[in-house]
Amino acid sequence: MTFRRSLAVQIKVSARHGHLTDDAQREIRQKAEKLLHYFDRISMIEVTVDFGDKIYKRVEFLVDCEHKHDFVARDQHEELMAAVDLAVDRIKHQIHKYKEKIQERR
Repeated sequence: MTFRRSLAVQIKVSARHGHLTDDAQREIRQKAEKLLHYFDRISMIEVTVDFGDKIYKRVEFLVDCEHKHDFVARDQHEELMAAVDLAVDRIKHQIHKYKEKIQERR
């Protein structure tokens, strides 16, 4: 079922002030798809990588969910994939916190 759900989720990866290689885009997509393991009501994931700074790569994740406002995480690091990992960890933390909050109400 998870495989079928991941096809329904739209994942957009874009870059500002630079270009992402195909390998980097594929790796970012794979990391974004893993968020479905934590929350299956995700409808869209937008990832924006900003190369505007000469030293740091900035990454922003916007995760749109059904019946919930967006989860947003931004982070930066000298290495692109490290910045992606940091942003994904922030999103996971927000999802976990939201799920705990929902369970407490019930």
